[in-house]
Amino acid sequence: MQHSLPDGLLADAKWLRAQGYSRQLRGRYLEGGWLERLGRGLFRRPSASPVHWQQAVASLQTLLRRNVAVGGRTALELQGYAHYPSPRGPRVVHLHGDDGPLPGWLYTLDGPRYVHHNTPRLFPSRPLAQVMDAYREAAPGDAGLAPSDDLVWRRLDFAWGVVISTPERAVLELLDELPSRESFHEADMLISGLVNLRPGRMSRLLADCRSVKVKRLFLWFADRHGHQWVDRLDLRTVDLGRGKRMLVRGGKLDSKYQITMPENIDAA
Repeated sequence: MQHSLPDGLLADAKWLRAQGYSRQLRGRYLEGGWLERLGRGLFRRPSASPVHWQQAVASLQTLLRRNVAVGGRTALELQGYAHYPSPRGPRVVHLHGDDGPLPGWLYTLDGPRYVHHNTPRLFPSRPLAQVMDAYREAAPGDAGLAPSDDLVWRRLDFAWGVVISTPERAVLELLDELPSRESFHEADMLISGLVNLRPGRMSRLLADCRSVKVKRLFLWFADRHGHQWVDRLDLRTVDLGRGKRMLVRGGKLDSKYQITMPENIDAA
């Protein structure tokens, strides 16, 4: 147990069974103080500290081999783009994955709320599994390890670190939530700070993104803030679709990108 279950990581009953720890053996380990039960079917090595959200996510990504990454608003906040960062960490952890629903125990933990998103719907030809396998071979490795345009491995407050979306990918994931689950004003504030996006990486992600709405929104915000990287984007292979997209009822139609935007974005 000392070798197979690293200190700080969480294991479910399915994983423990696969490692040869039967229900009876788990019971003896619990009685002997070598294993701690966190809830139904969830365990870790004993610790006096509460479970941190990064431990839960790192456990999913490494030990339990779930193809899921921290993305969207959470990834942007973790990389310093939040205007008003919370000293207690994110209130919501957005997880983007391509292998089905996350385990139920995740939603029983104290701390931030977890929201799961379906990655293939936005990036159909960038299989997360291939990239995650590369990280699992290296983790825990050098912070900043980045074998793809999509994801980067970061050590934050927990030694194992977590895999998160790069800012270029995270901003597209964020815009996918407009207008129902994110506000135009908050998106505008976050994008205003994206002064160091890499135009080559951004161009490749835009070309691969399936959502016409997301691509038009990104280019609209990019034009609005006039960052230096905007003129270096290669949009030759970016399909912006045809026709108008009404994002806000009663809003103002932008003639360039054919999307209806709020009259006053600071209030939307």
